[in-house]
Amino acid sequence: MIYNHLKLKAFLTCLLFTFSVAIIAQPSVDVGKAAFKNYCAQCHAKDMKSDATGPALMGAEERWADYPREDLYAWIRNSQKMIAAGHPRAVELWAEYKPTIMTAMDNLTDDEIESVLLYVNDVVVNGTGGGGGGELPTESVGVQGSNTWMYWLLLAVLAVLALILTRVIGSLNKIAAAKEGTTYEGKTLLETLTSKGVVSFVIFALVVLGGYTTVNNAVGLGRQQGYAPEQPIKFSHETHAGINQIDCQYCHDGARRSKHAVIPAANTCMNCHKAIKEGSEYGTAEITKIYASIGYDPTANSYIENYEDKSEEELQAIYSKWIGDRYMKAEGIDELDKEGKRVVAEQWDGIVSSLTNDQKKKIQGPIEWVRIHNLPDHVYFNHAQHVTVGKLECQQCHGKVEEMKVLEQFSPLSMGWCVNCHRQTEVQFGDNEYYQSYVKYHDEIQKGERDKVTVEDIGGLECQKCHY
Repeated sequence: MIYNHLKLKAFLTCLLFTFSVAIIAQPSVDVGKAAFKNYCAQCHAKDMKSDATGPALMGAEERWADYPREDLYAWIRNSQKMIAAGHPRAVELWAEYKPTIMTAMDNLTDDEIESVLLYVNDVVVNGTGGGGGGELPTESVGVQGSNTWMYWLLLAVLAVLALILTRVIGSLNKIAAAKEGTTYEGKTLLETLTSKGVVSFVIFALVVLGGYTTVNNAVGLGRQQGYAPEQPIKFSHETHAGINQIDCQYCHDGARRSKHAVIPAANTCMNCHKAIKEGSEYGTAEITKIYASIGYDPTANSYIENYEDKSEEELQAIYSKWIGDRYMKAEGIDELDKEGKRVVAEQWDGIVSSLTNDQKKKIQGPIEWVRIHNLPDHVYFNHAQHVTVGKLECQQCHGKVEEMKVLEQFSPLSMGWCVNCHRQTEVQFGDNEYYQSYVKYHDEIQKGERDKVTVEDIGGLECQKCHY
């Protein structure tokens, strides 16, 4: 009798576990959204309809319709492996997009891939995605909708099944005890919930959950993909790098020669804005902030002597006159009207609020830009090594900056993201004296045993390269 009870208990436990897995394992748009953000967004446009570093994802399933679904999974996980195996569709895509290498993502499960495909379709059908380079949608409302209700349903079902299982086992124990001529004193629900075993399990679960949350948050510390803070000056990369096609390294000249890309000083801005005194969108409002920070009088076309010693009232007189004069010229009037006075006051207040704060009391001085990209202190990254030696385009890590009106952190900047890039990126190995010491690789290339050398092959994954 006891043996039969144990079999029933085991059966009910397995049934409970199977039901739980069936609910949790379902692909969903929310899971796909997170996976797209972590793995795909650095190369594929977020509107799914535009080509970026990688092709538009709209219609990806249809383009693989002639092949087994597993082939699409394999392509997404490791495209280079399929290309090397000679898969016809993989070779066709490689011929179109080489030498751009798709990052290997061997850890993606089938359900995660299906979730990404659901998310792609959701964005295409319902327009829940941003444009290429815009922010990811904050909510996914579409073909699948949010799956939060599933977890609440699962919790409720598990609680009900646990109660049923407890009652069934108690009843069976009573029957067994009656047949044996003994008395079974069952526990109440409260006694069961406060028993040593249940309390120990709850404590264990809390420790595991707390540890997971702590580690997960620590791993993501300082990395905020999609972070796009408001800056003291509304500087548009779209206008400067896109419309006017100013090269990134003109302003960020440290990228080619040092560890840091550097934030350009105001004198770099003045190379152009001595002549360009009004913006295409904000007029005098934002450019005047540059003049006020560095001490340039746009009316007299000269730098102000002893600028550091000027009072705020003196600065207000200089720049209010400039703003007012430009307003009157634009409106074709000889004296400031009510609207003109409002514009002058509003723009001056903007100068004060943008160039001063609790620590910086004076308008004079550097513009305090808000930092966006921030690696942990224990990580070493050298821009020059990647830009000058590796010949990487800025967009590979920073996205289509030339299309960003407000700059955002495009890539996840995670360790896994960097490692995958080092595994995939081919170095200029042939006809390069720097790599002559790698005799083994040269011999393998000559014998046809190797067709490329990656950053990983030359030590790019050694811990000391980034953590010293």
